[in-house]
Amino acid sequence: MSVIGHVAVNVFKESVRDRVLYNLVVFGALLIGASYLIGQLTAGQDIKIIKDLGLAAIATFGLLIAVFIGIGLVWKEVERRSIYALLSKPVRRHEFVLGKYAGLALTLLVNVAIMTAAFYAVLAYLSTQFPASQAIDPRMLLAIGLIFLELLLVTAIALFFSTFSGPFLSAALTFGLWVIGHFSAELRNLESVVESKVAAYLARGLYYALPNFAAFDVKAQAVQGLPIPWSYMAVTAAYGATYIALLLAGAVVVFSRRDFK
Repeated sequence: MSVIGHVAVNVFKESVRDRVLYNLVVFGALLIGASYLIGQLTAGQDIKIIKDLGLAAIATFGLLIAVFIGIGLVWKEVERRSIYALLSKPVRRHEFVLGKYAGLALTLLVNVAIMTAAFYAVLAYLSTQFPASQAIDPRMLLAIGLIFLELLLVTAIALFFSTFSGPFLSAALTFGLWVIGHFSAELRNLESVVESKVAAYLARGLYYALPNFAAFDVKAQAVQGLPIPWSYMAVTAAYGATYIALLLAGAVVVFSRRDFK
């Protein structure tokens, strides 16, 4: 196994032992199950409500896992002084950073899979109660796939910030970018509501520079049963992979130049 693989496995084992991680997964699974009970309160709309709440639960709890574990990937090693022992071994700094990211990506994959299984268990039960409802819809998997890609992007952002800042600042910056990224369309259209050309050009520049998290949100289409084109999936996946690669490259550069003496 490569050095990156060893680091990734250690990150995964450490994350699994983290009580916060277990709590998030349990709460996510409970919320998905509870969505069935909530759906029963609205006659005729229970299937859509359950799908909407289930996808929202996967996205929300996945986000918490990505941020609160991602911001500590590098900071914990520095705080514990274990970074010196690690770097004294035949571990290059870029292998350390990429291994940390791969480990958290694996952690996210396992936990999203667990929540997806719980989600589909509820949908499978509904399909037995309402055979004509088409509760089990493959479009849900497409939406979950983009949610997972969004979480990988959030993880890359959290890791990037953690290479040069503390956990609180990293969390604030990551959440801030996530919020702004979901309202990026407003930045693009700001020129229609402001008179200042400078502000309009600045907003347009931020629109293209900051991550567009709204592009990964197809939950409404999946819940409403609308088609999600494969071309859109491919373009969005390419966009996310490119942005992740740039962030990881930036994290490697920053971490490689950091002085731990």
